[in-house]
Amino acid sequence: MQANDLRKGQVIKFNGESCLVMEVMHRTPGNLRAFVQAKMRNLRTGRSGDQRFNSTESVEVLTTDRQTLELSYIKRDTWHFMNPTSYEQIELNEALIGDAKNYIVPNGKVEVLFVDDVPVSVDIPSSVVLKIVESADGVKGDTASNVQKPAKLETGLIIQVPLFIKEGESVKVSTDNGSYMGRA
Repeated sequence: MQANDLRKGQVIKFNGESCLVMEVMHRTPGNLRAFVQAKMRNLRTGRSGDQRFNSTESVEVLTTDRQTLELSYIKRDTWHFMNPTSYEQIELNEALIGDAKNYIVPNGKVEVLFVDDVPVSVDIPSSVVLKIVESADGVKGDTASNVQKPAKLETGLIIQVPLFIKEGESVKVSTDNGSYMGRA
């Protein structure tokens, strides 16, 4: 395939590594030849960077598959997922899960990217609903604006919530920065 045909979301082989194409821009500067500027993320290391390709340069596109999986259980550092349509069991290590572990609960759904039938990345929604398992009571009379207290979620993550939130309630949490977004 030519670099001119690159699209966002494709996985290509670049310098012997699998890289996810995150952005593609076609440029034709005034007196120079056209080129393709691609922002890519290395799927093994997680590093991202920009790369220029001649528009006619050939690139190797890898076969990919995205599957929505449900978390069945966690045993030591291995996370066991199930495909809800085929009931196939898939094991992923904690290194691949990364920071997503703070937002995944049993029966929670994640999207896993497979490159040549090997799982390479785990994507979670931009926000999730989690239950508060531990939180101190707010002090009566402490009504200064925007006063917050720590609360422990069912995944073990500790976030800051407003004083009126009580233990046992469900809250919506941003997966980008782990911040409280509201009651669920």
